[in-house]
Amino acid sequence: MNILVTGGTGYIGSHTCVELLNSNHSVVIVDNLINSKIETIDKIQEITGKDVVFYEKDVTNKESVDEIFSNHKFDGIIHFAGLKAVGESVSKPLDYYFNNLVSTMVLSKACIKYGVNKFVFSSSATVYGDNKVPFIETMELLKTTNPYGETKAMSERILTDTSLANSEFSVALLRYFNPVGAHESGLIGESPNGIPNNLMPFVSKVAKGELKKLSIFGDDYNTVDGTGVRDYIHVVDLAIGHVSAIEKLNSGVNVYNLGTGKGTSVLEIVNAFKEVNKIDIPYEIVERRPGDIASCYADANKAKKELNWEAKKDINEMVRDSWRFEKNYNI
Repeated sequence: MNILVTGGTGYIGSHTCVELLNSNHSVVIVDNLINSKIETIDKIQEITGKDVVFYEKDVTNKESVDEIFSNHKFDGIIHFAGLKAVGESVSKPLDYYFNNLVSTMVLSKACIKYGVNKFVFSSSATVYGDNKVPFIETMELLKTTNPYGETKAMSERILTDTSLANSEFSVALLRYFNPVGAHESGLIGESPNGIPNNLMPFVSKVAKGELKKLSIFGDDYNTVDGTGVRDYIHVVDLAIGHVSAIEKLNSGVNVYNLGTGKGTSVLEIVNAFKEVNKIDIPYEIVERRPGDIASCYADANKAKKELNWEAKKDINEMVRDSWRFEKNYNI
């Protein structure tokens, strides 16, 4: 298939492009590079030995999206492009609502106009709100706890309604959890522009000495050690899940959790990093972060059954690969 990947130079997008190319699909990437780097294109091509087409454009812009769809015949789209920091979404809600919702609507319209009938959406476990764990796809979605999560829930509704109104338009809504790790080559990994928002880049930067210590947001949650519990999944496992979703996409709307099915606390991640990589990680406990919940992990049985997919890499592999990338990273 010829697949359009929005946000394809980002963390999850770049790894998914690698796995698409490894599975003999062709890839067109569109990214505005506000939270990624152009050099990632070269890294993707170096890892796979295959070329990709790249557009530096913003998918909230209808004219830009029309140009891309006019230039290529796509079999499907995987939509990653979006702002994604929970804390920032609380302080900048309008940026999140505009960017994340308008991009989904513009791309959906283009798919209907140009007859592209496979749409895989990068959603999030945040759509479950403060539900009972483990989260399962059939749960009623509670009110999300932050604007970022609300944009994911609303985008899911936009895509669901679009599919209901256009019977040929098939959608996979992939709700996933906390991607960590990096490609085993050490060439691509999580490298946000500016200050990181996710746990693992912070841990790695402390390990490198670029930051003095790690801030852990709260140690008074009702969890195994008081720190937040999340379903950490290796980014390569997650990328393979996206390939499985677009290859096996059924008609209508299909919802899948992509996770390990197991919760791991922030302190458990920190301790695994220290043990596997033989390096100390100084940390301090600070106030809880706005919009965070205590515990969040998946029931991933549906993806195993219908997509023949399951997460295979463990926490030790996640922290090892993260550190390898951080040490190799010279851009």
